[in-house]
Amino acid sequence: MKLVVQRVTHASVEVEGEITGRIDEGLMVLVGFGENDTHREADYLARKVAKLRVFADDDGRMNRSVIDVGGKLLLVPQFTLYGKVKKYRPSFHRALAPDRATELFDYFVEKCREYVEVETGVFGAFMKVDLLNNGPVTILLEKQFDD
Repeated sequence: MKLVVQRVTHASVEVEGEITGRIDEGLMVLVGFGENDTHREADYLARKVAKLRVFADDDGRMNRSVIDVGGKLLLVPQFTLYGKVKKYRPSFHRALAPDRATELFDYFVEKCREYVEVETGVFGAFMKVDLLNNGPVTILLEKQFDD
């Protein structure tokens, strides 16, 4: 499972001219699932992203989480995070199959909601994402358990 986490002043996602998710201060997270991902990876990364300390404390140090600042998450499914580029055209054979990925994305959203308010994009849709990265701060998070 791979996440691209961006600290934002605001972010939104649009599908067919309609806003499906919008947040002010918080984290916009691109979410990708690999062929071997399970609920275990989703549990781990939901907790990790909610508690990730990338917001400034009173001394200006990144020491507060999205929970601490009362922010929100905007979760956007993005299978292209598993694109492998040997030459010039990406291959997505390591991405989780869409039916399983849809279920795992929904599960991940619910796990994140245990920590903080969540808005989302639409799985499988063509989305337009608008954001103002604050910093910029961008963090890559990955987890694959080897059982």
